[in-house]
Amino acid sequence: MSLASFFSPVDLSKLSYKHDDYISNMATSVTIHQGVFPDLANNSYDIALIGVLEDRHSIRNKGTALAPDAFRKKFYQLNQGSHLTRIVDLGNIKAGHKLSDTYVALKLILVELITLNITPVIIGGGQDLTYAQYMAYEDLEQRVDLLVVDSRLDMGENPEGTIETTSTSYLNKIFLHEPNYLFNFSNLGYQTYFVHQDHLKVLDKLYFDAHRLGSFYGKINLAEPIIRNANMISFDISAVRSSDACGNAGASPNGFYGEEACGICRYAGMNDKLSSIGFYEFNPLCDHQDQTAALLAQMVWYFIDGFYNRKHDIPLQPKSQYITYRTSLKDGSQELVFIKSKKTDRWWMQVPYPRGKSQNERFHLVPCLYEDYQTAISGEMPDLWWRTHQKLS
Repeated sequence: MSLASFFSPVDLSKLSYKHDDYISNMATSVTIHQGVFPDLANNSYDIALIGVLEDRHSIRNKGTALAPDAFRKKFYQLNQGSHLTRIVDLGNIKAGHKLSDTYVALKLILVELITLNITPVIIGGGQDLTYAQYMAYEDLEQRVDLLVVDSRLDMGENPEGTIETTSTSYLNKIFLHEPNYLFNFSNLGYQTYFVHQDHLKVLDKLYFDAHRLGSFYGKINLAEPIIRNANMISFDISAVRSSDACGNAGASPNGFYGEEACGICRYAGMNDKLSSIGFYEFNPLCDHQDQTAALLAQMVWYFIDGFYNRKHDIPLQPKSQYITYRTSLKDGSQELVFIKSKKTDRWWMQVPYPRGKSQNERFHLVPCLYEDYQTAISGEMPDLWWRTHQKLS
């Protein structure tokens, strides 16, 4: 089936702009599906914008199906920047007769795009669409490191105890899905008063990571290694404080600042591993003077800027571009190995596979901070090393 059958074209006349305002902006540098579906097989595109007209399971936030065109109205007013971009706007995925039809459509589209080495950027819908985003990797038979930027942990259940795929329960569907392709899950920016302590215990038991919002105030650079480890990202716009992004029915006074959200998106774009990203839960019905639409447009702009500033910083390729550091724990029980890039000053840890767990590799490389190396040279075990080792066991 052709991907064109899943999409409705973009109607630029509904975006309420004057053509002259867009002469030198993103609208002129993006191939926009307005009638003739773009040819994706000729290696002309790096990034594909996808709108999703779906909000049936966006709990207490109906209106997210309106997000794609509200986003476009602001995005296409932005200047391109200094890079020659190869971006296509495929239009909007039509809502299926059933919600599951929308999930299947999104999954099939992502599989096709990722196979073509095109990075999908999903705009609109509830965060339950993260499940469909994840399911694409099952079809690709690819192990997944999932990062969710969210003030909450969406691990809820309905009153009967059965798990639904909703914006507040989709993580359970991912964690319990078989076959399991999820290697690591990380949350960025949870706020403790929104999170059930039992859910944190579950993540800890699974050796998954949850990082409090307060850990990043004034130090958003600490998020970079966490983001660098992700294959796919799901960004809930309610993770941004309501003063900067009011376009969500559950917007909170606390959250990431707008510039921090843009920084996260730029780090995401620079991640060589990342192959899909979704921006969910933006509700134009709650937006004031299109402020959230403008911020989301800028966040995607920063993602694109990061994408075209990728360093292709793959550890040990070639070895001459990296420095290896070795140290041992105080009791001498374990040697710890760190890799530093001469080009970017970024760090990785080598975590050895337990005997018999991998036939092709001796160790797993996990992005880390210089502070993890400092912990190691003091003779202590970095928590990130230990948690990664447990997941490999």
